[in-house]
Amino acid sequence: MLVPTISAFFTPLALEDAFYYQDSLRAISSRRFVAPSFNDIRLILNTAQIMAMIQPKPYRSLKPNIKAGLELLTFDGDVTLYEDGASLHSPESDPVIHRLLHFLSQGVRIGIVTAAGYTQPKNYFDRLSGLLLAVQSSTELTTQQKSNLIIMGGESNFLLVFDETAEYCLRYIHRREWVLDAMKTWSEPAIQSLLDVAEAAFHSCIRTLHLQAKVLRKERAVGIYAADQSKKLTREQLEETVLVVQQVVESSLVYDKETEPPPAHAHIPFTVFNGGADVFLDVGDKSMGVQSCQKWFGGIAPSSTLHVGDQFLSGGGNDFKARSACCCAWIASPAETVTLLDEMIALGKAQR
Repeated sequence: MLVPTISAFFTPLALEDAFYYQDSLRAISSRRFVAPSFNDIRLILNTAQIMAMIQPKPYRSLKPNIKAGLELLTFDGDVTLYEDGASLHSPESDPVIHRLLHFLSQGVRIGIVTAAGYTQPKNYFDRLSGLLLAVQSSTELTTQQKSNLIIMGGESNFLLVFDETAEYCLRYIHRREWVLDAMKTWSEPAIQSLLDVAEAAFHSCIRTLHLQAKVLRKERAVGIYAADQSKKLTREQLEETVLVVQQVVESSLVYDKETEPPPAHAHIPFTVFNGGADVFLDVGDKSMGVQSCQKWFGGIAPSSTLHVGDQFLSGGGNDFKARSACCCAWIASPAETVTLLDEMIALGKAQR
């Protein structure tokens, strides 16, 4: 199947217009031997989604009760804004920075929803210095527009807001100011209970698969990485670890409802994902991260939010759950992100 699963979309999709546009670029209908591919379908759906948001058209008799227009753009980090393990250094080396500045200048809010989980602004500055310094030095952006750049770390655990007066251009926001109602019931003992189960599963994988790996436990996450950074873990090792940890944690939630109390962590969602060089379990998930960004900006609707990411496969893809919170675009590289944003900018200019 070209499209493994399809969930509900938050807007109608401009599929016909999107096909004609992508056909003009990829000559899909002109190919004699190669059938439409998964990548063809993925890019058509991306274009259909952004057309529906930026150039909405009446669709037959359908009158959806949605708010048209793009208000919030959220992004994954690795492989979406920058190459895996890389950073945003400067507008010259990272063309996506100019595109992000454009959207900020148009009043669009931007959230970077990343698995990287830090409480210290310096750690994010090290990865995003090119973007943060470009925003800080911009003479075209107002102070309000600059503050429309935020970072949601650890999927849905740490919020930092751009602050041009701060040492590292970011200000940490305490959880009590932004957490969703569903998060308020998460007690610290319950969180640690979840991480305990996951940590034990990671240690088991190291023994069973003979992994040359170390376990790293953080405030809201636990995972493994290669003990020798010159020898990466294989794709098969990473994927097996994801599935084992997922299964172990889910099994820990099974109990006899008549005779046993539920596990302390039974109500806490989690994400296990393959980061390409490591595997981590995070407390919460990217849908909550996106929803927290929406809440921070005053309650932006899913139909006015676009999440851009590279990991939408249901097995080990941490962008997958964002589909339940907003519109999505599935890209495969930072270059594709730039192309997508250029499409959106062109559509916006045509709309005006």
